[in-house]
Amino acid sequence: MRVSVRGCLNKMGNFRGFLRTTLLFLVYELCLVCCDITDGNTEHLKREHSLMKPYQGVGNSPSSQWDFWGSTLVTSSYVRLTPDERSKQGSIWNTVPCYLKDWEMHVQFKIHGSGKKNFHGDGIALWYTKDKLHPGPVFGNQDQFLGLAIFVDTFRNDLHGMDRSFPYISAMVNNGSVNYDHGKDGRSSELGGCSAEIRNRDHDTYLAIRYSRGRLTLMIDVEDKNEWKECIDIGGVRLPTGYFFGASAATGDLSDNHDIISMKLYQLMVEHTPEEENLDWTKIEPSVSLLKSPKDNIDDPTGNFRGTPLTGWKVFLLLLCALLGIVVCAVVGAVVFQKRQERNKRFY
Repeated sequence: MRVSVRGCLNKMGNFRGFLRTTLLFLVYELCLVCCDITDGNTEHLKREHSLMKPYQGVGNSPSSQWDFWGSTLVTSSYVRLTPDERSKQGSIWNTVPCYLKDWEMHVQFKIHGSGKKNFHGDGIALWYTKDKLHPGPVFGNQDQFLGLAIFVDTFRNDLHGMDRSFPYISAMVNNGSVNYDHGKDGRSSELGGCSAEIRNRDHDTYLAIRYSRGRLTLMIDVEDKNEWKECIDIGGVRLPTGYFFGASAATGDLSDNHDIISMKLYQLMVEHTPEEENLDWTKIEPSVSLLKSPKDNIDDPTGNFRGTPLTGWKVFLLLLCALLGIVVCAVVGAVVFQKRQERNKRFY
């Protein structure tokens, strides 16, 4: 009888150890997922690629790291790309090419104006492109660009595309051969997107663009909750180094104030294979490896791209469900084992 009780206690002790190990593993996985978007560690902030108050180093002098064009107005509190006036275009560009292979850009911005719902436009575009300061028809920048563009589109042009609400945020990678179709709100060339109420908010709105190991992730924070919400997550994206970061905006018959508060670039510490390290990243052609052409992209009614792969949170939830299943089975097994031990005691 004593041996049996000692064995039971040993097994219960092992079970408690298993539970502790499981909980530690869950906490570890949660920390990994929560760190999926950097918390803004200043150690990795690249100031030569960042735009922050009081906006020193902005101008057209030889020592400037940022230059601007058009209707852009630089104040002590914000950089206004366009005022709330018709037919305005403005942009601001980092003049230092970026040679980071893995990076994350945090953008604090504000879009506001006197126009009521559906009577405002056109929006902001964020750029990582080969050329800078080239005015054009795409939110104040050139068409057929080389690189990455993130569009914060506040005006619906395609009256037939009623399956998504505006403002709408989308991404596009271009090798210089594709036109942005304003009439279709860029639907034929977008990689994915989401709807977000970002206009005339009482607080500033935020957007995070992460590019790491061929994966493009776009997160937004528009509810002033200090929480990132996923907008786009897609793999197979190839972007070269040596391109420039910038932001532009445009108004047409309708208008808004388009303000950039800050653009902060962070370096991501990522290990690459020897083959990747020896690759000349400046010669990479911007591209996306999709099973189908971007022209075939179909969005669901909420505006989310259906082809989005599993994200960090989804993987975590799957792991959590699997581990909880294991814990439940272990608990049931322990209870059954203990009942059998108690039944055996009665026979001694």
